Amino acid sequence: QVQLVESGGGLVQAGGSLRLSCAASGRTSSSSVMGWFRQAPGKGREFVAGATWNDGHIYYADSVKGRFTISRDNAENTVYLQMNSLKPEDTAIYYCAADERPWVVASLTYAYWGQGTQVTVSS
Repeated sequence: QVQLVESGGGLVQAGGSLRLSCAASGRTSSSSVMGWFRQAPGKGREFVAGATWNDGHIYYADSVKGRFTISRDNAENTVYLQMNSLKPEDTAIYYCAADERPWVVASLTYAYWGQGTQVTVSS
């Protein structure tokens, strides 16, 4: 089992920045693939960014490419999502997810999910 806890959400004005953190614990060897997803009110959960750390491949949704960056701190078992140039349409609950299967990196079929952190971008 892998436990994931997100933090760093909040209220920010359009154009601002936030950094989300996702701390992993438990069987962290099962978290070689990690992703960030978001769910806006009334919408389905969508992929934001993901990485297969074993081979270093990183993926982004077109809507966030160039503005968001996924990274990790191995020593702290923490994954980050740096979000810059935020827009009101980025408002959502952001979730991190973990798995060891590289083919799930941009899908909704991750084995482990956090509880989410709210990000609100005001115009």
